[in-house]
Amino acid sequence: MSVRDSAARASAAKPTASANRPRAVVFGCAGTMLGADEAAFFAASDPLGFILFRRNCDTPDQVATLVRDLRASVGRPDAPVLIDQEGGRVARLRPPHWPAHPPMGVFGALAQRDRAAAREAAWINGRLLAHMLTEVGVTVDCAPVCDVPVDGAHDIIGDRAFGRDPELVADLARATAEGLMAGGVLPVIKHIPGHGRALADSHAELPVVDAPREALEATDFAPFRALADLPLAMVAHVVLKAIDPTAPASTSAIVMREVVRGPAIGFDGLLFADDLSMNALAGDVRTRAKAVVAAGNDIVLHCNGVLDEMRAVAEVVPPMSYAAAQRWARAQAMRGTPKPADIGALKERMDDLLRLIKA
Repeated sequence: MSVRDSAARASAAKPTASANRPRAVVFGCAGTMLGADEAAFFAASDPLGFILFRRNCDTPDQVATLVRDLRASVGRPDAPVLIDQEGGRVARLRPPHWPAHPPMGVFGALAQRDRAAAREAAWINGRLLAHMLTEVGVTVDCAPVCDVPVDGAHDIIGDRAFGRDPELVADLARATAEGLMAGGVLPVIKHIPGHGRALADSHAELPVVDAPREALEATDFAPFRALADLPLAMVAHVVLKAIDPTAPASTSAIVMREVVRGPAIGFDGLLFADDLSMNALAGDVRTRAKAVVAAGNDIVLHCNGVLDEMRAVAEVVPPMSYAAAQRWARAQAMRGTPKPADIGALKERMDDLLRLIKA
């Protein structure tokens, strides 16, 4: 039995998460090809979409086939497929099959010499990233990073950030996001409400930030507040002691209500909680999934591709809420159709702009 036949059979045997709305989760998969068991599970559980990692990406033809099979498994050709393609050290699509893009810190360095050139280069970079992603069918990029690092912070952010000036971060992040959307790819600003002060890597342990609320408002929250009109954001697994000393932002209803959705930031787009698989979160995957849903996140993100864990998550994650579905519809409308572009000319222009750093 083929992957598509297996998916169709499972779909017929079990209803989807909702007659109108998919399940409020994005799943990863194990390898470079979609297995029959995975396809059957996705057909039955009906996740909103999928996310790709290095383990899933070998060649352009292979990635394009995997993306098509993932969408076929849920019977929705518009199901979002996400990827973390920031540039620099965070890139799932890599040479020799895909071009390398600079880390976002490079555009911040350019801004120290020429702010307008940096803004133009960041837009071009977003447009080129979108071109690369749409060629294989990916429609959502988990970028740009809008965190503001401080002295002594863990280097998990480092040059992934545009810089240490919140206004500059917001400016270059918006340019990047607009470049992505011009190319038909939705940006996910991250890691709201801010990961820049974290002294630990949330992939490995739970970071706790001691900064007073005034400092958070002025620095960490500021780029996200300036970008609150963008369509998608990812919520950090970071404790902000000044707001909620007991839970990371991703599982804190207080942080979500008072900061992310509240006046401190005022974001009204679709919210993904960062990956459930990260060691910052406590408990088993069911407990983690329940916590991020209860806190007010729109979408659960489970990335490691472990099928037994995905089954457990699907048991406790409900269909998307009406509000989440409306946010997703608004996001899709913002993505639109890629605008024509001379990709070769854009590459040359960005290279010329980046040479200004060494001028």
